[in-house]
Amino acid sequence: MRTASRKARRTRPEVGTASPLATGSHQWPESKPVRETGPAPAQARPVSPGSRRHLPESRPGTQPLTGHLKSRSRLNLSVGLASLLLSLLIIITAFPPVAGAQQDQAATPAASGKKQPLKKVALARAINPHAPAIDGKLDDPAWQHGEWYSDFVQFHPYEGQPPAEQTAFKVLYDDSHLYIAIRCYDSKPETIERRLSRRDNTSGDYVMVLIDSLHDLRTSYCFAVNAAGVKADQLLPNDSFDENTVDLSWDPIWEARAAVDDKGWTAEMKIPFSQLRFSTAGEQVWGFEVWRELFRNGEISLWQPVPKDAPGWTSQFGELRGMTGLRPPRQVEIMPYTVGKMRTYPSEAGNPFLTGRENKLLGGLDGKVGLTHDLTLNFTLNPDFGQVEADPSEINLTAYETYFEEKRPFFVEGQNITNFKITAGDGDFSFDNLFYSRRIGRAPQIYPETSGFYSLPQSTTILGAFKLSGKTRNGWSIGAMEALTSRESASTYDSETELYGREIAEPLTNYLAFRLSKDYRQGATVIGTMFTAVNRDLEGQAENLLHRAAYTGGFDLYHSWKERQYYFSLKVVGSGVFGSPEAMQRTQTSSVHYYNRPDADYLNYNPTRRSLFGHGGSIDFGRMGGSNLMFATGLTWRSPGLELNDIGYVRSADVVLQYVWVGYRFYKPFSIFRNLNINFNEWSAWNFGGERIFTGGNVNAWTQFKNYWSLSLGINRQFPGLSQSALRGGPLLRVAPAWNIWSSIQTDGRKKLRLALQAQWRKADNDDNLSFNLGPQITYVPVPAFNLSLRPSYSFFRTELQYVDTVDFEAEKRYLVGKIEQKTLSMVVRLNLSLTPDLSLQFYGMPFISAGKYSRFKMITEPRAREWADRYHVFGEGEVSYDGEAAMYRVDENGDGLADYSFGNPDFNFRQFRSNLVLRWEYRPGSTLFLVWSQGRTDYGYSGLLDFENDLSSLFSGKPDNVFLIKFSYNFNL
Repeated sequence: MRTASRKARRTRPEVGTASPLATGSHQWPESKPVRETGPAPAQARPVSPGSRRHLPESRPGTQPLTGHLKSRSRLNLSVGLASLLLSLLIIITAFPPVAGAQQDQAATPAASGKKQPLKKVALARAINPHAPAIDGKLDDPAWQHGEWYSDFVQFHPYEGQPPAEQTAFKVLYDDSHLYIAIRCYDSKPETIERRLSRRDNTSGDYVMVLIDSLHDLRTSYCFAVNAAGVKADQLLPNDSFDENTVDLSWDPIWEARAAVDDKGWTAEMKIPFSQLRFSTAGEQVWGFEVWRELFRNGEISLWQPVPKDAPGWTSQFGELRGMTGLRPPRQVEIMPYTVGKMRTYPSEAGNPFLTGRENKLLGGLDGKVGLTHDLTLNFTLNPDFGQVEADPSEINLTAYETYFEEKRPFFVEGQNITNFKITAGDGDFSFDNLFYSRRIGRAPQIYPETSGFYSLPQSTTILGAFKLSGKTRNGWSIGAMEALTSRESASTYDSETELYGREIAEPLTNYLAFRLSKDYRQGATVIGTMFTAVNRDLEGQAENLLHRAAYTGGFDLYHSWKERQYYFSLKVVGSGVFGSPEAMQRTQTSSVHYYNRPDADYLNYNPTRRSLFGHGGSIDFGRMGGSNLMFATGLTWRSPGLELNDIGYVRSADVVLQYVWVGYRFYKPFSIFRNLNINFNEWSAWNFGGERIFTGGNVNAWTQFKNYWSLSLGINRQFPGLSQSALRGGPLLRVAPAWNIWSSIQTDGRKKLRLALQAQWRKADNDDNLSFNLGPQITYVPVPAFNLSLRPSYSFFRTELQYVDTVDFEAEKRYLVGKIEQKTLSMVVRLNLSLTPDLSLQFYGMPFISAGKYSRFKMITEPRAREWADRYHVFGEGEVSYDGEAAMYRVDENGDGLADYSFGNPDFNFRQFRSNLVLRWEYRPGSTLFLVWSQGRTDYGYSGLLDFENDLSSLFSGKPDNVFLIKFSYNFNL
């Protein structure tokens, strides 16, 4: 419940708008240094940290933008077009080999000349007569049948060499299950690392079995277990093992156990066929791989050798044969749940909505139904996500909306189904997507118009949602999701009239996303499309604030050749939103579009329009395999009218970005290095008026040393440019060039005590902008069942031109900015205690303190002036005065002794503490019990000065907001 007092509140920092899980979330300031970013191919080998391409975070006004530019200069437009044409020329010249590559890829050797590993074949044997008991021991009579397969080779660090310890496995099957036995030989069994943890947090010595049951060479199911019996599972799409694409949320129902003996350790797996998708062919042919990590050596070995420079992952697997007569079983899982919740919080005298206590008892239903052996339907009715961890606290001083990671299980599981990322990689451009599930169930968007008290739900109720997904044996992938959220109301109370009221806070809304793609040439070429729709039942105030309907569509093409070493990717999207003129005005003037910019004569701001259309996309070409040298080049764009934020996410429109990336990989250990990655990047961007808005580049590297320590280092240069957001709908502001340096170091991850340190520093050439942050991390694992992580952080941010307000004076607008010094302290604490592989206790806590002090208030005079001092006028003592009682600054611009306009005091102190304590017990496969205690504390101040002792005392001196929850679910596998 969110409440507001009758009394006016003072100005606060802007708050991110997309946090359905918890309120009060904030973002970092605009000066956040550039991190490791950049688009990556749709298909990639397993990656190491630091192997990313780097592109700018597309944060206009937050980083130095490009330089030497004239307004809408034809020269710059010509340069921009030349760069784009150069990228296209590189793509075109690379296509001659394509024609020859259309034949069966396996018929030609790799272009690199390396001898490709032969495909290994393992045979599964039918069980006769009894299935083995899954206890981790291999003493069942069933394991006397079948062949053992061994001859593993190293994948890391010494590719192709014999492993320090060998591994062997065999495979059995019956009508309903696949059974796998794995023997991990170890000459030092006393050193086997047996770490207990929660499911999917596997570490220590472990094995993974990867199965491409559709044999489409693109999609594989991963089942893992460590020497302590902790299970993990994930889904690997798009022929990749990239950390950005792996679906860790996939939670099939299966069994695994492990045991240690004098020969090493053993593992048994029992995988129901109902959890896999496969054809109805007479004899099954599946892709198959077994992976083992020997923890003390940091060594990974594979059954089927895979070169480190292989352009794919699943396509490189060996084969599993011998299974005949299988019939995919019909999967039906029904999981009802009930939740009891009690909330206690500080009461407020006179406020009927803050009584200090709430109690709730509710229930819902989750389910999964296999409609055919190809298609599965997941559904949820009245879901509850009370056990989900809260979003981290942040301060947002930018013009843009925060992007929050999805954490709710229903939407996390299988999220690759409806994923349509416009630009690949991990920079700000990579967040843009046709589907962003955090829109569903978001916090209500409409606040009541009242001077009294009001109560607003923390999130919109999801009445029901379903997901349909599957992939047919002839290569069609289908994904669909639909959700219905309820009409939400805000309760109001006027203490003067003692009248209660209700106002709309969120309309009844339907969300739809549909994805369809088709594989050709065994997945080397993929063509797909996507469509989304949002329809709202608008009434009252909602008519003027929200879109009545919003539709988006997209087309994508991925093509690879020369044994998937080279690739070309094309994505094109379009959008259309519809609503009242008032709603469309809000869209046009939002931070995504800024159609009202006074210097943007190429933008058509129309206050009477009832619709807005836009387009975007990306073109990418590169080489990602078969060589130590890799590269990519391309462009991505967002037209001024592109609007995805009803069901998707777009941070900023009106941009065209061109980029080039080159990376070199030292895969084999040498000198003091176990491996080394070096990257070079270049980028330039323009708006649709032909103005170059930023240009930059960087060099970065990541390495792991032979003592298992790791180090990353990067240096980034941004050249002079123009910010489209610094003045929040005002003219473009010229921004100085800057240097940015970042680095991180981490000690040996095998040790019980692990230390890490991250640091970033950024400084503009004219010293108008300076920021740095320091983030050490301590991880301690005293015993295998317990680990503790502490991650404190300190950041400093100073800029002379932080936006404050826009006011009208004498028929003109005044864009007001000021110098800000912001200091932020935070600490992330994580504690994990695993009593058994199925019973765990986890704690997450984050105290957060940030303070911002403003001074040297200014108005922008010549935003594009080349000389720094000519861009603004600093208000002198006789021009600006502070009214402490009203908390307002008053400006006498014309010197007549009377205030011409005013603005609120922007100084702030923000203090917040969030924590979750979760006991999770999976008492039977698929059935869980949660006991949860969540606590939140939030406090505001206005001095603008950070005083750690006083701020921490203020934060913890008040009464907290506590939530106690018990959630019980039971899985019926019918």
